[in-house]
Amino acid sequence: MNSNSTKYSVNLGFEEVKLPPFEDILIVGRKSPQGKKGVTKLFELLVPNEFETVDLEHPNVEVVFVNRRILKKIELNHVMGILKEKVIPYISPSEILKVDFQLKVHYDTIEIDT
Repeated sequence: MNSNSTKYSVNLGFEEVKLPPFEDILIVGRKSPQGKKGVTKLFELLVPNEFETVDLEHPNVEVVFVNRRILKKIELNHVMGILKEKVIPYISPSEILKVDFQLKVHYDTIEIDT
């Protein structure tokens, strides 16, 4: 029996990656290493004109990027109100946070006169 034999075990998996690696909203902390300029350049190269940029006067958050497809369904001030109440209080200044913003539009009753 050969005691010097080497065996390898490999677990392999892969999945498609979309660029940028998020789809809805990205919040950039004020002390994030990438910062507003770096993320803006990334967007200009990968997905030009797809995200609305919102600068914030907040101690922990420098900028919020919102996908414009969301803004076709709901106004920016409503999106920012939700983020300011439910998400931004939990962000540290050094992080970048990806926000999944799943929006559904419902109508109660639609009546059509014929």
